Amino acid sequence: MEADGVPIGLAVGGANVNDFKLARATLESIPVKRPRSSMHKPQHLCLDKGYDYDEVRELVKEFQFTAHIRSRGEEAQLIRRRARFKARRWVAERTHSWMNRFRRVLIRWEKKPENYVGMLHVTLACIAFQASGMFLG
Repeated sequence: MEADGVPIGLAVGGANVNDFKLARATLESIPVKRPRSSMHKPQHLCLDKGYDYDEVRELVKEFQFTAHIRSRGEEAQLIRRRARFKARRWVAERTHSWMNRFRRVLIRWEKKPENYVGMLHVTLACIAFQASGMFLG
């Protein structure tokens, strides 16, 4: 998950686990207290078509987010209809690119999952500090 393009939650699963199955763990992992959602200030959650399931929609309501979930096939139709339409996956893809700059995350050397999760937290902390302008490295 991301706030203003900076990752704020983390859930780790196997490569063969569908993204939507980690949605609850990801939302529960958000370490900062969120402001209350209201009609005037809704909390938005943008998800791609990998999360287009009824279980995810119910989970989003439970966590009081306003969901923005692409339906399967919707993006392909928009690309066909509009010549200059581009998918909005750049935030997630950019974050993955930033994470791949850390060799220890790009190639998983740790055998214990908790060590790998710790390394991911260090990586995301560096990304957050750099995005805030406080990291000079």
